[in-house]
Amino acid sequence: MLRKCEVIFDEPKLRVQLKELESEASTPSFWNDQNKARETIARTNALRAVLDPLDRITALFEEAWIMCEIAELEEGESDRTAAANEVSAKVGLIEDEFNRVELHALLSGELDYNNAYVSLHAGAGGTESCDWAEILLRMYRRYVDLIGFKMDILYIQPGDEAGIKSASFMVSGPHAYGYLKGERGVHRLVRISPFDSNKRRHTSFAALDVVPEVDDDIDVRIDDKDLRVDTFRSSGAGGQHVNTTDSAVRITHMPTGIVVACQAERSQHKNRAKAMKILLAKLYEWEQDQKRKEMEKFYGDKGDIAWGRQIRSYVMQPYTMVKDHRTDVQVGNVDAVLDGMLDPFIEAYLKKGRKHEPAE
Repeated sequence: MLRKCEVIFDEPKLRVQLKELESEASTPSFWNDQNKARETIARTNALRAVLDPLDRITALFEEAWIMCEIAELEEGESDRTAAANEVSAKVGLIEDEFNRVELHALLSGELDYNNAYVSLHAGAGGTESCDWAEILLRMYRRYVDLIGFKMDILYIQPGDEAGIKSASFMVSGPHAYGYLKGERGVHRLVRISPFDSNKRRHTSFAALDVVPEVDDDIDVRIDDKDLRVDTFRSSGAGGQHVNTTDSAVRITHMPTGIVVACQAERSQHKNRAKAMKILLAKLYEWEQDQKRKEMEKFYGDKGDIAWGRQIRSYVMQPYTMVKDHRTDVQVGNVDAVLDGMLDPFIEAYLKKGRKHEPAE
């Protein structure tokens, strides 16, 4: 049976808005103001992301209804069974589309639609944690590929022996920040160490931070005297995703201690521009936290990258289990999760956030 999907938006109103935006995009002067045009396209894509699954649900219901009628008319038992199986398959597809609609309904935050800047940092555990940070980078790359988004590596600092000490990347796609914001925190790995000749079990930690990409015209003031800008040669892990010139840039915002870096471009000027955009996004999040007086929400909640701070545990020995400690969601197939199957955790986090929102 189909479960009820709680749709929390006005569908007719959204369709009117979509029609108005499409009409606006068809005017000859649409691209005269490129910033406004890009904003209109982004809003159009956001509406389509919600309404297209509803259209597919309608079409699937019609197909399923026709198959039901065919099943009733079939005289042979095998033909009726085959038609019934097709109906069941259609119902499964309808469930999948309902899940997409419900998930999009949960992505209603002010910045949820934006692209996301993500940074990874190895924690307690030395080489083990550096290797774990690289595994997480691969996991998020797989997840981004699975949902059809794009990942651009901005900066990688290799580990001394293996893995990476830190990395930053940008995820581009509709609701990228909305999907990834719940991944912020400390991730814990338990496994038999491939670096331990005695094959002992080790615990490793890595921290992930996520901030939304923000517009250049947001009200965040950055004084040049508060910045320390360092340039360096990028090297090591990253392969074709990074360059090897002296154009990498690291910017430290002295008052807050926030550090950002970029080595994605061969031009120092372009790397500095990208690093400034990341800094702008991080400072925006930091200022929002200050206004809400809830620094625990984004930075303090992450705390030390060590035991007792983890949001999720990935256990490979003595049993296999991935458990999110905030939602209690558990998945037994660790390999599938590390291959990018993060939907159960992301969906549960978003639903939990919805339940804790104050009633209007």
